[in-house]
Amino acid sequence: MTDVQAWIAEEVKTNDMVLFMKGTPAMPMCGFSGQVVQILDYLKVPYKGINVLADDAVRQGIKEFSNWPTIPQLYVKGEFVGGCDIVREMFQAGELQDMLAEKGITAPQTA
Repeated sequence: MTDVQAWIAEEVKTNDMVLFMKGTPAMPMCGFSGQVVQILDYLKVPYKGINVLADDAVRQGIKEFSNWPTIPQLYVKGEFVGGCDIVREMFQAGELQDMLAEKGITAPQTA
């Protein structure tokens, strides 16, 4: 395992939700990343966004880590969920919300 692979594995393991994306949650740099950000923001769930454009090694490394050729990639509790199409389809069917609830990921409660 390379240093990049080890770093990615640690990020996936130590964060409940990680989105490897082009750009940042505040400024997505591609439409597919933007769609996943919109869905996660709509659900008001906490997640960490990692900009793969900032480091070519991470950009290539995440593709190898997941054996998935495209970005964005969403991980929940260490499990690879999928890219934009899969996340969007799961959201529209209510499956994403169910999966997040089953894994104990909910929107923060406000007083």
